[in-house]
Amino acid sequence: MALLSFLDRERSVAHPGYSRWLVPPAALAIHLCIGQVYAFSVFKIPLTQLLGITKSAPGDWSQSQLAWIFSLAIVMLGLSAATFGKWLEGAGPRKAMFASATCFALGFFISYFGVIWHQLWLIYLGYGVVGGTGLGLGYISPVSTLIKWFPDRPGLATGMAIMGFGGGAMIGSPLAIKLMAYFRNADDVGVAKTFLVMGVLYFALMMFGVFTIRVPREGWKPENWTAPVKDQKLITTHNVDVNTAFGTPQFWLLWVVLCTNVTAGIGILEQASPMIQELFKGAIGPVAAGGFVGLLSLFNMAGRFFWASTSDFIGRKPTYFIFFSLGSVLYYLLPKTGADHLNSVVLFVTISVVLLSMYGGGFATIPAYLRDLFGTHHVSAIHGRLLTAWSVAGVLGPVLVNYMREYQIAHGADKASAYQTVLHLMACLLVIGFVANILVRPVDQKYWMTEAKSQSREGAIK
Repeated sequence: MALLSFLDRERSVAHPGYSRWLVPPAALAIHLCIGQVYAFSVFKIPLTQLLGITKSAPGDWSQSQLAWIFSLAIVMLGLSAATFGKWLEGAGPRKAMFASATCFALGFFISYFGVIWHQLWLIYLGYGVVGGTGLGLGYISPVSTLIKWFPDRPGLATGMAIMGFGGGAMIGSPLAIKLMAYFRNADDVGVAKTFLVMGVLYFALMMFGVFTIRVPREGWKPENWTAPVKDQKLITTHNVDVNTAFGTPQFWLLWVVLCTNVTAGIGILEQASPMIQELFKGAIGPVAAGGFVGLLSLFNMAGRFFWASTSDFIGRKPTYFIFFSLGSVLYYLLPKTGADHLNSVVLFVTISVVLLSMYGGGFATIPAYLRDLFGTHHVSAIHGRLLTAWSVAGVLGPVLVNYMREYQIAHGADKASAYQTVLHLMACLLVIGFVANILVRPVDQKYWMTEAKSQSREGAIK
C-alpha cells in the first residue's frame, strides 16, 4: 500500500526551489528503455534460425511472420496511449511510468517462454501486446509533464522527452548482440536468455525514472517568463478538450502528417539490419549491420532533439515542410546507392541517417504542434489519441516492406532490387503528408474551452 501511495500524483509535486532540469533524466530513463523496440531487427535473423541454429530449417519462422511482432508492439503503443492518455492527466506520470515498466519487462519474460517453447503466439502476446502496452504508457507519461516544466520552449521540452526513445536502439542493439553472442552455443542461438536478462535490466533502469519524476506545483512558471496574452499564428493561448479536439480537421490533418512520416521511416527501421546486408551482400555482415542499426538510433535520437528545438524558432509547420520535401527526394535516391547501382555504402548510410533524423524529429515535434493548436490542458490525452496514427503506420510500414519485397522476390527479382519499388512508394507517401501539413490552419474559436471550464478541469487534475 505504501508503494501505491507513493505513486500518487500528489506525492510527486515538486518542492519550492526544485530545478526543472532534473526532470529530463527521469524521462530519458523511461524512453531509452522502451526505445529498445527500434532494435528489434537484430533479433529477426536469429529468430529465423531457432531450429536450424546456423541457417533456417523446416519449421523455423519467416521474416514476414516475425515482422508482426514489431507491428503489434507499435499498434499497442498507439492504442494504449489513446486509451490511457486522459487517465494519465489525473493519475500523474509516476503511476503511468510504473505501469509502463511492469508491462515492458513482463513482455520480455513472456517472450522468453515463446522462444524456448517455439510458440510464436507467445512472442506476439509478450513483446507485441503486453510489452507494446508498456511502450504506450511510457511514451506519453513524461510529455505533458515536460511541456508544463518548459512552457517557454515546448519544442525543446518534447525533444528532451522523446529523444531517448529514438536512442533506445543505440543501447539495445549492441546489448542484444553481445548477450546473444554470450549465450550462444551449438544448440542455442541465445535469444531466449537475452530476452530474460534485458527484461530485468530495463525494469531496473525504468524504476529510476519512476522514483525521480516530479510535476510542477500549481501556479509555477519559469523565472522571468511571462505567458503570452495574445494568440500567435498557429499558436493559441486557449485550450481545447480532448474529445472536442478529436473532431477537428486539424487533428486529422496532423494524424495524416504523423502516419505518413512514420510509415516511411518505420519501414526502413524495422528492416534495417537485413536491408543493408542484402543491398551490399558480402560487404556487410551481421556485426556491421548491427552497428548500422545503432547509428540509425543515434541519428533518430539526435534528430528528435535538433528538429524539435529548431521548430521553436522556425515553427512546426515549416519544420514538417522540410521533412516531407527533402524526405521524398531522399527515399527516391536511397535504393540507387546499392551494389547494383552506385555501390556506395557511405552514401546509403548518409541518406539513411538523414532520413531517420527527420523521422525522429517528426515524433518529437508533433506534441509541440498539438500544444500550439490545442493548448496545454489535455495535450497528453490528445497526443495519445494521435498516436493511433503510429499504430497504423506500425503495421503499414513493415507490411509494405516485407510483403512487397517477398512478392517481388517470388516473381524473379533479386533481394537487393526488391527494395526499389518499396522505397519509391515511401517517397509518394511523404507527398501525401506534405499536402496535409500545408492544409493545417488555426483551430476555430468555436472549439475552445471556456475559461471557467478550463480552470475547473485544471483544478480537478491537480
